[in-house]
Amino acid sequence: MSIYAFAEMENGRAKRIYASAKYPSKQEGNVFMDCDFKVNLKFADELPLRIEGCYSLVAFRPSHILLSRDVLAGKPLYFDNTTLTFSSFKHYFDEEPFEVLAGEVIKIDYEGNIIERKRFGFDEVFKPIRLDFDEAKERILKILEGYGRRIKNGCIAFSGGVDSSLLAGIYDLPLVTVTASKEEREWVKECAKRLGREIEIYEFDEDKVREVLPDVIKAIETDNKLQISIAIPIYICMSFARSLGYSEIVFGQGADELFGGYKRYETMSYKELEYELKKDLMEIGVKNLVRDNKISYANYIKLHTPYLQWEIIRLALGLPVELKVKRNGEIVRKFFLREIAREVIPKEIAYRDKKAIQYSTKTAKILRRVIEG
Repeated sequence: MSIYAFAEMENGRAKRIYASAKYPSKQEGNVFMDCDFKVNLKFADELPLRIEGCYSLVAFRPSHILLSRDVLAGKPLYFDNTTLTFSSFKHYFDEEPFEVLAGEVIKIDYEGNIIERKRFGFDEVFKPIRLDFDEAKERILKILEGYGRRIKNGCIAFSGGVDSSLLAGIYDLPLVTVTASKEEREWVKECAKRLGREIEIYEFDEDKVREVLPDVIKAIETDNKLQISIAIPIYICMSFARSLGYSEIVFGQGADELFGGYKRYETMSYKELEYELKKDLMEIGVKNLVRDNKISYANYIKLHTPYLQWEIIRLALGLPVELKVKRNGEIVRKFFLREIAREVIPKEIAYRDKKAIQYSTKTAKILRRVIEG
């Protein structure tokens, strides 16, 4: 359940509060949160400006309850102020709850009244940092390398694409993958071999998809078919990693939005591309991160997303879009990231194109049979 709290009410006021935080969330005194950073409630009114990463937080203060969430809305958080109930999942509420929005700070008194609600914007947090090509490459690689110190008992969700291969080249962590595709299985084995790494592979089938489907839908709290097809291999991968004894897992989320990875970017003008990249990044929480974090909560495993460090986001926003989708005879998506990857992994891996997870693992095809059958 991650974060969960509710009040015992008497005469319209909270008499007693019951709260818990299950891994990967944590409790520090009266603060319940999913956050990797030190939280100083002296700056409670402007937490989205102060915390340099994705987070969700519920803090019980003497005069009020404080709720807050980062501007990417990466970690889910819902509430019902009439019952003083708070949770990372919607299904813990009797009625449809309210959602703490991206970049919000909300204060609720112990009678359930919202006494203050303010919201900080994307542009207030992310001021682009503009460096030249080589400086930006060096800086981003250094930031990615530094992230490894946070990971204590983790593995990398490895797909053989540039995003996860670059991370595998930087971090001395075990590799795990799940797939229903023989072609992908052979490629990740070969890719891991070229990187000089061992890999654990779990091959799933239609029976496994049928087995996990109810748990996946419960975890991500939507019946959207696209979201389910993406969530299934992520769920199986996190469950597999947990079964191997890992309590943390590294994913490459954010690389497509930051560096121009989606196929649809190829046909856009550079002006349109600049707009769409920023829009996709602003929507990464609702479209991707909430889903992935809910899956991590359901599997009691901590999700790491090294590309979504605040400084990397600012550096990526400062890059010309021409360096993200390169058009020089041929179109190369994620050109800048591939150039970084060339520093640490073989060029043929850095420049290999890859399908989206629901297609590369053949999950979409299997799910279609399961639903239609």
